[in-house]
Amino acid sequence: MFEVLSTETIIAFVTASVILSLVPGPDNLFVMSHSALKGWRIGFYTTLGLCTGLIGHTVLVAIGVSVIFQTSAIAFNGLKVIGACYLLYLAWLSVQNKELNLGGTDKNSTNRSYYLTGVIMNLTNPKVALFFLVFLPQFVNTSNDNVTIQIFLLGLLFILSALCVFTSIAYLASFLENFLKKSKTVNKNLNILAAIVYFTLAINLFFVTW
Repeated sequence: MFEVLSTETIIAFVTASVILSLVPGPDNLFVMSHSALKGWRIGFYTTLGLCTGLIGHTVLVAIGVSVIFQTSAIAFNGLKVIGACYLLYLAWLSVQNKELNLGGTDKNSTNRSYYLTGVIMNLTNPKVALFFLVFLPQFVNTSNDNVTIQIFLLGLLFILSALCVFTSIAYLASFLENFLKKSKTVNKNLNILAAIVYFTLAINLFFVTW
């Protein structure tokens, strides 16, 4: 039985994936801020949502659909606007002091809300789709007839790498939670801080060029 991915390829890919996950960007900023403001659990569920979204991007790359976003300005800008509008909606909810309390105040409902936020945020970011389209094929051995399987395995490795890195970021950032809660000034403006994060991410996404 042929070897799908060589050991050298796996090591090189995982190393690159970890480094890229550590580079400051919208996703790890999103996880870090939520963990610091609301605790490790919220950051972890947000991470799970973001990584679930990566599964969708992996599938799109494997079947070639992401090419559409590389060649069609309309498709790219349409998805970009949807993602930015969703983040602006979350910012508005934060200002209204109703951020993600969509199904009640129980922990399970809150966890699901942040999980879904991570999924939607990732899936509506065309920059991630294009990144996967460019990044994953670089490690594919085209001499084999199992390109699709290689893409799925590489996607899985990237997701596991991102999961480990983002979970670590969430855990470390959560140590700031008690300080923020004890600070009356900061605690009074937590929703405003969350709204600023959402708004900044929305602007960043909106001005991504095709």
